[in-house]
Amino acid sequence: MIDLRSDTVTKPTEEMRKAMTLAEVGDDVYGEDPSINALQELAAEMLGKEAGIFVPSGTMGNLVSVLANCERGDEVIMGTKGHTFLFEGGGISALGGVFPHTLTNQPDGTINLQEIEHAIRSNDDHHPRSRMVILENTHNRCGGVPISEKYTNEVATLAHNKGLLLHIDGARVFNAAIALNTSAENLTRNADSVTFCLSKGLCAPVGSVVCGSKDFIKRCKKIRKQLGGGMRQAGIIAAAGTVALVSMVNRLADDHQRARELSSKLALVKGLRIDMGTPYTNMIFLSMEETVRISPLELLDRLKDEGILIGKVDNRQFRLVTHYWISDEDISKVVCAFQEIIK
Repeated sequence: MIDLRSDTVTKPTEEMRKAMTLAEVGDDVYGEDPSINALQELAAEMLGKEAGIFVPSGTMGNLVSVLANCERGDEVIMGTKGHTFLFEGGGISALGGVFPHTLTNQPDGTINLQEIEHAIRSNDDHHPRSRMVILENTHNRCGGVPISEKYTNEVATLAHNKGLLLHIDGARVFNAAIALNTSAENLTRNADSVTFCLSKGLCAPVGSVVCGSKDFIKRCKKIRKQLGGGMRQAGIIAAAGTVALVSMVNRLADDHQRARELSSKLALVKGLRIDMGTPYTNMIFLSMEETVRISPLELLDRLKDEGILIGKVDNRQFRLVTHYWISDEDISKVVCAFQEIIK
């Protein structure tokens, strides 16, 4: 299958599998797994933070980050299209009693600074306490768009001046860094905490890392345990994460290039429309015009018959995500399949 549904479908490389086989392990709850410790130290160094903690998923990483800094009844400001609001099961509210205050994401994934400032509550017993702002980079539902260092720093300054913290859901922050020709450290320098995923474009099989200050990570460790995320000899999977950070970051540019190539060719297929200016990174959002006679489900079925999987976002809108396991030959096959099916 040519699987373009998401970069979460990536499988570990041979180098990762070898590292997993040879990984030194220990009990991570005791802090004694050398492979996990090495991953956490490398991640913190790459993001310019004091420490890091390995967690099973990005969703847990964001949840741990909120719960480590917020009390029940506190409020977190985030975008209406943000992953924490849309796709994390309402965990911050269900498990932490934390209230999401949502503001409209602009087409470029940002939130208007004046709206953020206006959303920050006054010190009034009637109000929840505004405690944190969450940004997402790259921003998935805004087309995989990277968020600039300048904007992030402006939000950080605003939040800090008002006594709030800034957390970055950086599931694909390395994609953002490559797209903007900068480093992940520069994009997260003024954030108080950041989560990034190893198991998307970086190709590791499992896991994310949360980075921040030593005191913050200490609080995260306890909450990770409460959530059932305290793993034992998990260095077997952490070893793949280290390979990902060492060898998979710079090659993300190849995914972006293939996304551009695929998008430019699909744009020429009559009846298809490329949405939101994509691709900014490795995501293409496209819609099927009403003039196309087949149904969206029929399109998916016929593509599947050709050995191609894509994601359905809305009634006639789809998402295609390039990654390590998508080749130039695959791009050509996908374009030909669309041309034949739409015709």
